[in-house]
Amino acid sequence: MRYYISDCHFFHRSLLTSMDKRPFESVEEMNEFMIKQWNSRIKKNDEVVILGDFSWGTGEQTEELLKRLNGRKYLIKGNHDLYLKDKNFDESLFVWVKDYAEVHDNRRKVVLCHYPIVCYNGQYRLDDNGQPKTWMLYGHIHNTHDQDLIDQYAKVVGKSSHKRIGTGEEAPIPFQMINCFCVRSNYIPLTLDEWIEVEKKRQAALEAGEKSLENVSTPADPETTEK
Repeated sequence: MRYYISDCHFFHRSLLTSMDKRPFESVEEMNEFMIKQWNSRIKKNDEVVILGDFSWGTGEQTEELLKRLNGRKYLIKGNHDLYLKDKNFDESLFVWVKDYAEVHDNRRKVVLCHYPIVCYNGQYRLDDNGQPKTWMLYGHIHNTHDQDLIDQYAKVVGKSSHKRIGTGEEAPIPFQMINCFCVRSNYIPLTLDEWIEVEKKRQAALEAGEKSLENVSTPADPETTEK
């Protein structure tokens, strides 16, 4: 079975007080919790694709960490994976380390990059049932304003259309992007199908929040309200 996760940031103390503000008393507590969550799902022969920013630790610390985590691990490099620069780090603890990759997962193409790619390879390809065949999985932006901007862009794309090559038929533009941020899965690597469900629920919650705001009536100005 193949699983995906991004931005674990093992050993990264500042994420307890800024950006994510993770609810742990110490980086040691965070590390142990994430190891427990990982191993609760992943078995020895499972594959885990890490979409960058795996560890803020030294080469030696990261080696020890990798030996404690179950599964065969594949790394898409992130900007914080600085342990890779340690010439003594044993990179063979990963099956491979790449900046970018494309894989297949149950007849679907998966584009893998630490950084979100809004116009990704294979975006317009559909299966025999007219469903998108390609997913773009990324990390890097956590739950920041950058994710809000991508959500806004997704709405624009969702209201747009294109002419299909060959037929010229007007069709919606597929936009199948998922931020595999570890906090969204409670630090557990998930399958592609599980991440799809997480994203559907997130999008539904966003839409529900917007609809609730639309239904809030604006209070009348007391100076102009008729007596």
